[in-house]
Amino acid sequence: MNIQLEQIFNLEGSKKDFDFIFEPEYSLSDDISLDAPGIAVSGKIENHTGIVSLSAKAKFSATVVCSRCAESFKKSFEIDVEHLLAKSLENDDNDDYIVVENGSLDLATLISEDIIFSLPLRFLCDEDCKGLCSKCGKNLNDGPCDCKKDVDPRMAALLQLLED
Repeated sequence: MNIQLEQIFNLEGSKKDFDFIFEPEYSLSDDISLDAPGIAVSGKIENHTGIVSLSAKAKFSATVVCSRCAESFKKSFEIDVEHLLAKSLENDDNDDYIVVENGSLDLATLISEDIIFSLPLRFLCDEDCKGLCSKCGKNLNDGPCDCKKDVDPRMAALLQLLED
């Protein structure tokens, strides 16, 4: 969604509200499958004494994969987006501002990038998720597996005495 900001940059005290739903052009992550209807965004852009700021909230639900047990589960997300906007910058190394060229800002792309950067590296279906057995691959949340525990090679000789 492109939003025209020329009027906001030129008039102190002006404000523009927005509310839209979009599907990102690319996948947010390999472990995330976005649920319908997509990402709902609401927020505003306003000019306070010459400083143009964007504040928004992005909400969506997705099916994600647990990093420990590889089971899929649904999760809701709510991400706050805050940016300062500028027509141009004297110093290109300034990362505090988003430069809005030609007075038009692509909100969907900006918010998609913010979502990607705010997502956790791993998802857990439960804080107490036990994961998968490293030998047989059974989901340990469903109960213990029948695998024998590995014996420390330093203790193997003592265990042989117990077996006799």
